[in-house]
Amino acid sequence: PRTVMTYIAKKCGICFQPPSIILIYKEDNKDKTRQRIMPVRNFSKFSDCGLAAEQLKNNPRHKAYLEGVSLCQLKKLYSLLKGYLGGENLAESLEKFWQEETIDPEEDMNKLDDKELAKRKSIMDELFEKNRKKKDDPDFIYDIEVEFPHDEQLESCGWDVESGEEI
Repeated sequence: PRTVMTYIAKKCGICFQPPSIILIYKEDNKDKTRQRIMPVRNFSKFSDCGLAAEQLKNNPRHKAYLEGVSLCQLKKLYSLLKGYLGGENLAESLEKFWQEETIDPEEDMNKLDDKELAKRKSIMDELFEKNRKKKDDPDFIYDIEVEFPHDEQLESCGWDVESGEEI
């Protein structure tokens, strides 16, 4: 029987010339740090970064090496490459990526189309999962009780004022 090698990803980055994803990793039972260069082919400034990231992560040649690299990180690297191919510098590409991947609390999501709304919901779901406390977490507390100060004047909202009419 053939033993399955496991690889521990240490760093993952991008090289613009020639376009490639670079992974610094260690083999499970060895101390030696190695580098794997994965060329990016058939990718342009019009390509879908999410799709390209999924294809690379599921590629049989690279799958075992990219086990410890998140899909989100690969998508970010492809986004930076896409910006570079579109003529943006690194700072512009990073700014654009963060604008697309963060939620503006002032944005009216009722005005978004279905695709954009689904994207925002996906970002919110990821953020929720990242911040969620699970039972296994060391700082998990089952029943939290919080006292809110009552000395401030409470603001009333129009929707919670009782009206004289029954519904």
